[in-house]
Amino acid sequence: MSRILLVSSNTTIDPFPVYPLGMAVVASALASAGHTVDQFDFLMEGESEDVFRNRIKGFEPDFVCMSLRNLDNCDSLTATAYPVVAKRLVELVREVWAVPVIVGGPAFSILPEELLAFTGADYGIVGEGERLVCELIQELSQGRTSPRILRNQGLISGQDMISPLYSADMVSYYVEQSGMINLQSKRGCAHGCIYCSYPSLEGKRYRLREPGAVVDDMERAKQEHGVDTFFFTDAVFNDDGGHYLQVVEEILRRDSAFRWACYVRPEGIGRNEVSLMKRAGMYAAELGTDAACDRTLRGIGKGFKFADALEVNRIFVAERVPCAHFVMFGGPGETLETIEEGLANLELLENTVVFAFTGLRILPDTPLHTLAIQEGVLAKDAPLHEPAFYHSPQVDRAVMDAMISNSFQGRRDRFFPPETSHRVRTVMSRFGYKGLLWDSIIRFPKIPVLPST
Repeated sequence: MSRILLVSSNTTIDPFPVYPLGMAVVASALASAGHTVDQFDFLMEGESEDVFRNRIKGFEPDFVCMSLRNLDNCDSLTATAYPVVAKRLVELVREVWAVPVIVGGPAFSILPEELLAFTGADYGIVGEGERLVCELIQELSQGRTSPRILRNQGLISGQDMISPLYSADMVSYYVEQSGMINLQSKRGCAHGCIYCSYPSLEGKRYRLREPGAVVDDMERAKQEHGVDTFFFTDAVFNDDGGHYLQVVEEILRRDSAFRWACYVRPEGIGRNEVSLMKRAGMYAAELGTDAACDRTLRGIGKGFKFADALEVNRIFVAERVPCAHFVMFGGPGETLETIEEGLANLELLENTVVFAFTGLRILPDTPLHTLAIQEGVLAKDAPLHEPAFYHSPQVDRAVMDAMISNSFQGRRDRFFPPETSHRVRTVMSRFGYKGLLWDSIIRFPKIPVLPST
C-alpha cells in the first residue's frame, strides 16, 4: 500500500471558509483501500510554503493528490484566479520530493487539459475522484502506464457514495472560522441555469443518498469531533421529489440536536416544509435567486419568477429563519430598465440579506459560453482558466455599478461590491462572530405580546 498526501489548494474565504469536503471523501476511499493518508489544507496552514515543504518531507508520500475547488472568486470587480496557487504547490512538490502529482476537483474537471498543462501535474482526474484515484494509484504502483487524464465512465449511485473522512485538525479550524463543516445529501442538479457547471460536473439528475446514511454522518461527526453544525452543499437541497424531507424527518425521528443550513431553490416550497426544516435544526438558508426581475431570470434560465423568490422569502421571515439572496446583474437581456426594475424588486425583500455581483463567470461547455461567443463578448479560442465574465452589451458597466451602489447605500443588509462582506466579517470576527454572516445581521421584528385577558 502507498503513502498518499492529499492537498486542498483552495484559499478563498468568501462568502465564508468552506471545509474541503471532496478531499475528505477521497481520503475516506483511499484509507478504505488500505493506503496511509494525510490531509493538508493550504488555507488552514496560513498559505505557508515552508509548512507545506515540511509536511511533504515529514510524511514522505508516494503520491501527492491535489484538489482544485475554484477557478476564481466569481467577482468581476476583484477577480482572483486560483489555479496559480495549485501551480505553485505543484512546483513546491517538485522542489522537495520526486513523486507523481495527481490533480482533480471541480475546477480541474471544468478545464482538465488546460489546467493539467498549466499546473504541470502528472495526472488528472475528471469528475468524481473517489474511485478513479484508487484505480490510478493501483495501476501506477504496479508499474503500469496510464493516460494522463482519466474520466469517469459512469456516475456513482447515491447508495454507493461513501462517508467523508474528516480531519480533526481541519474540523477544529473550520468550526473556529465558520462555525460548521460540510456534508452532502445528494449530488446532481435537474435544472438548466445557463451559466452553471453543476449538471456537467455532477449529472443532470439527482443521485440521492439514503437519509439514514446522511444522518449517520452527522452523528459520527458529532461523536468524533464534537461538531453539531453543518452546511448541506447539495446544488439544491429542496429537490422536487421530496428526498430532502426524508432527511429532515430522519433527523427529527432520531431527535438529533443539529444545526444546519443549505441552498434552497425559491420555488416549490411552502411554510409547512420550512417549518419542518426549522424544527429539524435549519437555522439559515441561501436562496438561489440569482437575478432580480423576470426578464433576467428568463435570460439565465432559472425557471421561476421573482414573485416566487419574494414569496419564499416571506415564508422564511414568517418562520424567523435568516436567509440570503445572491443576485447577479449584467446577464443576458440586462438593460438599464431591468436594472431599475431589479433594484426595486430587491427593495421588496424584507428582513433578509442581499449580495450583489456584476457579470456572470463564463465556464466552458455551458450555454452562456456559447452565447458569449455568438455575441462577441468572448473570443472562441479564449482561455478560461483566467476569469472571464459575461456583461450584457446593452449596459454600461460603470453606470450599472453606480446604480447598485446608490440603491444599497446606507444599508447593513445589502452588500456591493461583494468584497464589502469580507470587510464586515473581519470586523465581526474581532467580537467573536463566526458563521454565515446573514444569520447574525438579520434582525426580525419583535413579535407583539398580546395582553392577557
